[in-house]
This record gives sequence, C-alpha cells and structure tokens, in this order.
Amino acid sequence: MIKFSSHSGINTLKVSQELNITLDEAWDFFSNPKNLSEITPSDMGFNITSEIPNQMYVGQIVSYKVAPILGINLNWVTEITHINNKMFFVDEQRFGPYAMWHHEHLFLQKGDKVEMTDKVSFKVPFGLLGRIMTPIIVIPQLKKIFNYRIKLLHQKFNNG
Repeated sequence: MIKFSSHSGINTLKVSQELNITLDEAWDFFSNPKNLSEITPSDMGFNITSEIPNQMYVGQIVSYKVAPILGINLNWVTEITHINNKMFFVDEQRFGPYAMWHHEHLFLQKGDKVEMTDKVSFKVPFGLLGRIMTPIIVIPQLKKIFNYRIKLLHQKFNNG
C-alpha cells in the first residue's frame, strides 16, 4: 500500500510490502544499486552512469540519468548516507530534480518473510508552482513507479 502525507512543506511517501525471501536475500538485492534499473519502469529512461562497486558503503555517490517527465533527460546524483547492515540504508539526493530527497529503505524479518518499507521524504523545487504541480504530476508519477515495483517484486519474490 502506498501512503502519502505532508508536513511543513515536505511530502512523505511510505510503501510497505512483504516478500517471501530471507533477510539476506532482501539485503543482497536491494542494497545493490545495479538492481535499481530492474525495478524501475523502462519509460523512466533510468540509467546508472557511475561506477558501482560490489558492496554499498556510506559516502558512496551514485549518478543516474532519468527521464521522469516528457522524456526529458535529467542528471540525478545520490549519496548513501547511512547503513545498518540488513536493517536499513538511506540515500539522499545531492543533485537532481528535487529540492530535497531522503529515501529510507527498511527491512524487517517477519517469520519466514521480510517486510520491506520505502519511506521517501521529498520537496519539489519552484515554490508555489512546485506545490501546485506536486499532486498533479509528482505524486502520480511516484505512485506509478512504486506500483510498478510492488507488482514486479511480487512476481519476482512471491512466485507471481
């Protein structure tokens, strides 16, 4: 389920999903930036442009090209700012389409499943215009991306 909330000019998206995998499998898949393109809709034009090591680390910079709206290519640079092995990691935008982007990836073992939660706090640029465009363009686009992920991850890890 995808939930949106807003507070002090910051929007928050929260998505939780249970997957039929071990915590080790979840961590190995989601902590590898190379897998981002697999779980992003192809029409987003998502392409990693930086070199990606085999293991994520705090301070790691990952750069992408992405075309979220009207096929317009944008550069997006994120930094891995926090890691607690097999519990959570955080990426934050350093340069890109948002005025602020803070993405928490949380993992919780629940019996023989893993609950994966994405919590994204973001602010759009352009002041009043950005605030007007958030419910018209930004939120529908984020819903589309995360609904795609939910479906794909269900197929990949929950046997269809």
